[in-house]
Amino acid sequence: MRRTLIAGNWKMNGSLAGNAKLLGGIKVDPTRYAACDLLVCAPAPYLAQCQAELAGTAVAWGAQDVSEHEAGAYTGDVAASMLAEFGCSYVIVGHSERRAYQGESSEAVARKAVCALRAGLTPIVCVGETLAERQAERTDAVVGQQLDVVLQALDVADVARIVVAYEPLWAIGTGVTATPEMAQAVHQMLRAKIAAKSAEAAAKARILYGGSMKPDNAGQLLAMPDIDGGLIGGASLKAEDFLAIAQAAQAVQAAA
Repeated sequence: MRRTLIAGNWKMNGSLAGNAKLLGGIKVDPTRYAACDLLVCAPAPYLAQCQAELAGTAVAWGAQDVSEHEAGAYTGDVAASMLAEFGCSYVIVGHSERRAYQGESSEAVARKAVCALRAGLTPIVCVGETLAERQAERTDAVVGQQLDVVLQALDVADVARIVVAYEPLWAIGTGVTATPEMAQAVHQMLRAKIAAKSAEAAAKARILYGGSMKPDNAGQLLAMPDIDGGLIGGASLKAEDFLAIAQAAQAVQAAA
């Protein structure tokens, strides 16, 4: 059985004092959520704080973006090797906000995933569709193509090392959530895409749901066979909500 990954994405939120309180609230005894992996993805300036607060705990930390270049004259970029030096184990690539606001293409996302893997980081590759694309019944075509570009850039061994996050844009920050069945259908399609590259990788790959997972819907979503965790936005900024989602994941795993 694939281990559930509950990954918090703080987005552009945080302060030294606020982070200390939040991290203090989510540091847990490893035995409390033994069936889950817990992760926080923080803004780059706070990664050293995450390392100091979380080292030796059951919670991993990661970054929200990475450069597609290994080093050089790329002012403002952060290299994967730099993230690794601060103990990051994961990095988000291709988040819908970066695709929309920074114009990141799927090809750029693929290059970032490759750089992350070379540095020993696990890229969380985000894919998703707009409301207009869903209404036009283009979800599979749009989301599948985004993942295909990344898969084409990876060899078979690396495919097994990535995490995929499906984030329907129409369900992020709107209070609207895909039904568990709607989310499952897309996750199943994504797993089939991975299986076309490697059946072994598809069996191992974790596919997260990133469309406003909250304590009150986490259990139903995580009970779906191809939903292996959540990429949590707003709910990751409250320790009690983040841990409530982890508790829901634990309960689902225990019942399986």
